[in-house]
Amino acid sequence: MADTKIAYESPDPERPASESPPLPVLEQEVHRHDPYAALRFRDYRFYSIGWLCASIGFQMQIAAIAWEIYKWTGSALQMGLAGGIQALPLIILALPAGHMADRYNRRTLAALGQVTAAICSIALALLSISFAHGKIGPQAATITMFWIIFAGGVFSTFSRPARSAILPHIVPQSAFTNAVTWSAFIFEFSSVAGPAVAGFIIALISPAAVYVIATVLYILFLIFLLIMRYNPKAHEKHVHERRELLAGLKFVWREKVILASLTLDLFAVLLGGAVYLMPIYAQEILHVGPVGFGWLRAAPAIGAFSMAMLLVHRAPLQRPGRALLWAVSAFGIATIVFGLSRSFTLSMIALILTGAFDNISVVIRHSLIQILTPDSKRGRVSAVNSVFIGASNELGGFESGVTAALWGPVKSVVIGGIGTLIVVASIALLWPQLRSLGPLQSLKPSEDD
Repeated sequence: MADTKIAYESPDPERPASESPPLPVLEQEVHRHDPYAALRFRDYRFYSIGWLCASIGFQMQIAAIAWEIYKWTGSALQMGLAGGIQALPLIILALPAGHMADRYNRRTLAALGQVTAAICSIALALLSISFAHGKIGPQAATITMFWIIFAGGVFSTFSRPARSAILPHIVPQSAFTNAVTWSAFIFEFSSVAGPAVAGFIIALISPAAVYVIATVLYILFLIFLLIMRYNPKAHEKHVHERRELLAGLKFVWREKVILASLTLDLFAVLLGGAVYLMPIYAQEILHVGPVGFGWLRAAPAIGAFSMAMLLVHRAPLQRPGRALLWAVSAFGIATIVFGLSRSFTLSMIALILTGAFDNISVVIRHSLIQILTPDSKRGRVSAVNSVFIGASNELGGFESGVTAALWGPVKSVVIGGIGTLIVVASIALLWPQLRSLGPLQSLKPSEDD
């Protein structure tokens, strides 16, 4: 006999997700997977369109920054320092930023983040124009860019956990995993489009044009945030004083599945940061110039885009923990192949595979964090996630720059890929809870304390 399950009748796509759902009815058969479930909700559509704009702008901007720093200095170490500077605000300020996301209106914080991102992007455009006209030298331009990057990192640190914690309020729990998958798809699509478009714009116009376009895209996300209906619950606005600053960190430490997934991604990204050495590979190893650099920078996102399309059209993973471990292992192997390659085609294939496997990790990790975390702690737990993931991205760039300066880019990438495989084996043994994790759709938030 088929299992009886609870399902909701015909959810209204125009109903805000924070409102109470209609009365449940009993069904005798399981619904077929709806790959477009989240997109049927008006506010998530607004959010996703705006997130697409901002993500494309961000990817264009970081590609232009990497290209300019390398052209100004010719130094892998300076490129690595740019990553370390972006990571510093995350490490220092992420926990208070998460506390603010649980205490104040999350949409307001996310909107302010877009305003400040636009201001920093305009500052980068003015700096690029000043250098092009000889008004500032390469050393002074690099130092100024580092200050702008640092300021942007501070503002981003305060808006990131707030933006992440909005999602559960604009889609119901039944469509949440689908929403996370679509959000990952949007990010990966932008990661394909952003660097590729940036490469063409740099070659045809200038890096300054990239920053101007990014500014416009940030403002578009701001507009979509403001027209989106967002009705937070009362405890979001008035968090009790006893909910201290470190609550998110304590929760992650207690929930071993979340801790394992975050640690796995932290060290995998930290060691497998080949993407930060793309300008060196494009110029000195593969000899493909700025357009080739744009495609190399976009290649991981092409793979992630393809994998996201596959994941969104299939049912949620039944063994997400094991899938996460296998995906990160494959990511490490593809990183090693890229490091050893001297062929542009083989390098593109290897990078596409790194993106495809990384996307599996992204979807699983974000689903686990948002599903298992009670809403009163989502801002602070998202902040911890930002420290692990955001800092690992930027510190991965720092690590890649330092090791490339010491050993050369090839050894840096290959050793990082090997290190990723060692990390996977260690975490699989240290936290067996991850290997035995059940289906995502069966998971429930942990009890609030």
